[in-house]
Amino acid sequence: MKHLFLSLLVCLGFAACQKEMKPVTFAVVSDLHQDIAHDAEERLSTFLRAANDNQVDFIIELGDFCMPKEENKPFLKRWQDYAGEKYMLLGNHDMDNCSKEEVMQFIGMNNRYYSFDKGDFHFVILDPNNIYDGEKYIPYENGNYFGYGEKVSYVDPEQVEWLKKDLQATDKRCIIFSHQSFECSSQNREEIRKIFEDENLRAGYKKVAVAFSGHDHTNYMKEINGIAYIQINSASNQWVGEKYACPERFSDEINQKRPALKYTLPYKDALYGIVTLTGDGMQLKGVKSEFIAPGPEELGITDRSQPLVPWIEDLQLTF
Repeated sequence: MKHLFLSLLVCLGFAACQKEMKPVTFAVVSDLHQDIAHDAEERLSTFLRAANDNQVDFIIELGDFCMPKEENKPFLKRWQDYAGEKYMLLGNHDMDNCSKEEVMQFIGMNNRYYSFDKGDFHFVILDPNNIYDGEKYIPYENGNYFGYGEKVSYVDPEQVEWLKKDLQATDKRCIIFSHQSFECSSQNREEIRKIFEDENLRAGYKKVAVAFSGHDHTNYMKEINGIAYIQINSASNQWVGEKYACPERFSDEINQKRPALKYTLPYKDALYGIVTLTGDGMQLKGVKSEFIAPGPEELGITDRSQPLVPWIEDLQLTF
């Protein structure tokens, strides 16, 4: 009876601690594309002001930030001047003109994959920017992934083994960040999802709860075996390619400055999310905008499998 009473006290104490978990809030932005969007620096500034206004615990960007060029240093400095905690990860287009090592040195990123703790949560940053040609894993560099079709967006074996050990080593709830999605974009997504699911099974609760990604420039969430896979829309635009090019949208001066801009559907406002984590769940507060005309309907775009939308919708999840 005494042991039963003590066990009950332990359980009640654990439940109380769970309810008293201090919320962790962060601001997330993705795919700013400084080298495509003519106003990416203004969009970054809007995001940083929102982070300050919401007094977040940290900010994070999900890749396709900028290439390591001299003219991009003022853009990078805007990010680096943010006084709070900040985290970055690699996007495929960050290596369009360089190696991973070169862009990491440029932005001041020490490791291509890593993890950190904040409060009662463990955050994991992954790097699926690798090619697997059937024999070996090749890091993205100088746009080499363009020639490999579907043999891209792999998490390499070294990183897979690190991920397993990293998740097992923490007793905190885990949140995942990557550029490519483990719901649809990463080619070895099933292998990575199984690692998440096996750790949840081993832990006996929803330890890995949410996986955030960018890359696809859309607003989308899908739950797979209890884990929420959330795609964060681009802060700037949606790529539509030559078929729907619209040079008339902007002036000749802007088009000369950013020649790829005409192949996009730009958003009027910067898109980003403010995320609050508690012991009970997660709340995402997004931004709604509009397309800078002409939009997809005017251009007759009907061949897209994922939503073409200029917003990040609010979302609430229960853990």
